[in-house]
Amino acid sequence: MQIGPYTLKNNLIVAPMAGVTDRPFRMLCKRMGAGMAVSEMVASNSLLYGSEKTKRRANHAGEVDPISVQIVGADPKMLAQAARYNVDNGAQIIDINMGCPAKKICNVMAGSALMQNEKLVAEILQTVVGAVNVPVTLKIRTGWDKQNRNAANIARIAEACGIQALAIHGRTRACAYTGEAEYDTIRAVKDAVNIPIIANGDITSPEKARHVLQHTGADAVMIGRAAQGRPWLFREIDYFLQTGVHLLSPQVAEIHAVLIAHIADLYDFYGEHTGLRVARKHISWYTKGLAGSAVFRHRMNQLESVEEQMLAVTEFFEEQKTGSDRLLYAEEIAA
Repeated sequence: MQIGPYTLKNNLIVAPMAGVTDRPFRMLCKRMGAGMAVSEMVASNSLLYGSEKTKRRANHAGEVDPISVQIVGADPKMLAQAARYNVDNGAQIIDINMGCPAKKICNVMAGSALMQNEKLVAEILQTVVGAVNVPVTLKIRTGWDKQNRNAANIARIAEACGIQALAIHGRTRACAYTGEAEYDTIRAVKDAVNIPIIANGDITSPEKARHVLQHTGADAVMIGRAAQGRPWLFREIDYFLQTGVHLLSPQVAEIHAVLIAHIADLYDFYGEHTGLRVARKHISWYTKGLAGSAVFRHRMNQLESVEEQMLAVTEFFEEQKTGSDRLLYAEEIAA
C-alpha cells in the first residue's frame, strides 16, 4: 500500500474516531500490526489552535511514520490553513473528513454534508492539495442518502484534484452506522478511479477483512469500532491474510499487560485527572462480555485515583484466569 512517498507495512489502517484515535491509541494499534493510523479529526477553525485539546492532537512525539492527521471543516481557505498548521507540527499526510455523519458536524455543512455540494468539494480539495507539500487523502461515505449515492463522482473529482488515496465508509450519511455496509458501491468506486481505495465498514474479523478486500477490489481496509478494546485485531488480520491461518487469541496475561500499558500511556498523555476518565471507556471496551464485567465496570467508574483504577484492573484480570489462561466470557458460564 503506497500513499505518496510512504510505503505502508501492510494494508490495514486505523479509522479516525473522535475521542478514540488519540496518540496512545494510534501508537498501540501500530505496535499491534496496523500499517497506518489516522488521527481523530482536528477542526479547521484557527481560533482553536491555542487550546490544550488542539495542542494534544498535534502532538506526535514518538509516533511511527507515516503520521496522518484528519482535518474537518467547510471553508477551503480555513482547511488549507489547518493543513499547513498540522504539517508544521509533524503531519506527513493530511486527511480531509467528508464522512462524519454527526449532526453537529453536518449542521455546519462539514463532514458528510459536503457530499451534497460537489462544486465545493472540488474547491476544498484543490485548495488543500495546493497548500501543502505532503500527500492529501480523503474520507467519504457512499452518499448523502440512498437516493443520492455519488461516491463515484466524488472519487473522480478527488482524483482530478490530486487526492492520493480515498477511504470510503460503506454507508450513506442518512444510514449513520445502521444497516449493512455497501461493498458493491465501494467496488464501483474502485472501478471508477486509479487512486488507492480503502474500504471501511463492518470489518470485524480476519475472514471479513479478506472478504471485503476480495469483493471490493480495494487496496486496503480501514478498521474502527472493532478495534476498540481489541487492538490485536490488526495482527490477527495481517497474519490471516498472509497465511490463511488464525493466530491464537491473546491470553489473559497479555491482554492485562496491554491494557495496563495503554492506560498508563493515557495518564502520561492527558495527565492523571483527565487520563483516568479517558481510560474508563477503554477499560470498558477491553472487558466487555467478560464474566462479571458489568459489575466491575460500574464499580471502576466510581474510582477517582489512578492507583485505585490500576489495582481494580489487575484484580479483575486475576479473577478471569482459568486453567488454560484464556478469558472466560459470560455466555460460557450461562451455557
